[in-house]
Amino acid sequence: MMRFDIMTLFPDLITTVLGESIIGRAQKSGAIEVHAHNIRDYSEDKHRRVDDTPYGGGMGMLMAAPPIYNCFKAVTDALPEGKRRVIYMSPRGSVFNHEKARELANYDNLVILCGHYEGVDARIIEEIVDEEISIGDYVLTGGEIPACIVTDAVARLLPGVLSDSECYEKESIASGLLEYPQYTRPYEFHGMTVPDVLISGHHENIDKWRLEQSLEITKTNRPDLYEAWERAHPKVEKKKAARRKGADE
Repeated sequence: MMRFDIMTLFPDLITTVLGESIIGRAQKSGAIEVHAHNIRDYSEDKHRRVDDTPYGGGMGMLMAAPPIYNCFKAVTDALPEGKRRVIYMSPRGSVFNHEKARELANYDNLVILCGHYEGVDARIIEEIVDEEISIGDYVLTGGEIPACIVTDAVARLLPGVLSDSECYEKESIASGLLEYPQYTRPYEFHGMTVPDVLISGHHENIDKWRLEQSLEITKTNRPDLYEAWERAHPKVEKKKAARRKGADE
């Protein structure tokens, strides 16, 4: 069972977001553990202060190293030995993707530090952090939402979280392509009907249609993913080109 320990100034945000839906059910079933730790509880200041002005001047406040370190030690000292990774959610980190989620799913314990204000004292990064991760090229008010995103993406890859590995192996991005269009009842909606191939019962044709749709959608919306998939599957692309040539003749 994998355990996530999230160090934050806003633990209620973490427990609210990750306490619902699939991740919430996974915690209740014992498939994973998620713990939110309030860094303020480890402040040595009588007012539970966790920030201060940065040396050298500048706007805003910086989270101080001692409360974070105290929180980290309290958390990790109470845990059993295991394969652990300590992550700091940071705009300057490497951009999170599905491959990184798969890599992190191999650990027994992820400790995630959520920054706030202007970030954290650089010495705490040097002291405890293994890796900095960003969720994109934009700035948020804190690391809590990014931490929830990383936890969700990693947790759903773990045994017992989803009902079937096919749920994540064949879906958008995980397969290397964007997902094909999907439909459910009613058959007709506002004059639009379900593609006939999907009600044909011919599974080979359905799989072929879905792949073609995924390829076209990926080529249009994410040419970078399409080019990578094309390089990895040259035989499929050659067959498609041959079919197109035959149709044109």
